[in-house]
Amino acid sequence: MNPKKRPVEGVKKPVSRVVLGSVMMDSDDLPLSFGLLDYYFECGGNCIDSAWIYRLGKSEKCIGIWIRQRGVREHVVLLGKGGAPIENCTPEIVTAQLMESLERLQTDYLDIYLLHRDNPGVPVGEFVDCLNQHYQAGLMHCFGGSNWTIGRLAAANEYAKQHGLRGFGASSPNLSLAVWNEPTWTDCVSASDWQSRNWYRDTGLALFAWSSQAAGFFTDRYKEEDAGKETTKEMARVWFNAANFERLRRVKSLANQKNVQPSQVALAYVLTDPAYTFALVGPANVEELRQCFDAEDIVLSPVERRWLNLEE
Repeated sequence: MNPKKRPVEGVKKPVSRVVLGSVMMDSDDLPLSFGLLDYYFECGGNCIDSAWIYRLGKSEKCIGIWIRQRGVREHVVLLGKGGAPIENCTPEIVTAQLMESLERLQTDYLDIYLLHRDNPGVPVGEFVDCLNQHYQAGLMHCFGGSNWTIGRLAAANEYAKQHGLRGFGASSPNLSLAVWNEPTWTDCVSASDWQSRNWYRDTGLALFAWSSQAAGFFTDRYKEEDAGKETTKEMARVWFNAANFERLRRVKSLANQKNVQPSQVALAYVLTDPAYTFALVGPANVEELRQCFDAEDIVLSPVERRWLNLEE
């Protein structure tokens, strides 16, 4: 297995295109979390996504313990996030959360740091100034926004250009083959619309797609008639619609032709996007993680991509 990697501006090592999410990791259950982290690293993966808010800090603590015990800090790319919800996305609170994240992760820098939310009430220049201060202090090698609109991203980089500062080098919106009915959480942003996707393609900004497999929608777990069930209420709220179930049918058909899993086809759709994409994944076990790596080898033609997305 040889996971694919790409450079990201400012990051000193190539970054795995399949990024291991950590929202399921917990310092109170190290064996399960370490099993995933060890397998990911042994397979050649090197980018771990984290956030100040995940499991009230226990996810970051888990990663920090693993990095210290394995002695792999210089071999991994740590992607951290801070400033969520919106009221916590101010330069002052983000700074405080950044320092706490560094302590939990037992590191003195993050390879990539993203503002977990945007606060439109704060001028973009204040965020750019703040992040440049931390960059110049060596606390991060690349920074950007998660759940920022393309308008605010463009404004931030224009401000940076005008003031001779470093701009945003990465962004993390939702992107998947499925298109949501409404955001999974409040104040989240998707890049599934064509305006956003064209913007990312044209700018080449590194796009770290969260919920790249639509929270497991492209599996055999969900059927249209399950919409009213209590156990699928949240999935139905976000992902259940006629267009997505038609996408699911097409994904299953193509997966059968290629002798792969439907979820792998859905992940390949994100990885073959013309934008500069990376895919955040949240596998429940090592088998699901293996399937994510194998999805990198699935080739989707432009015609297949259009067909999957109901464009023809």
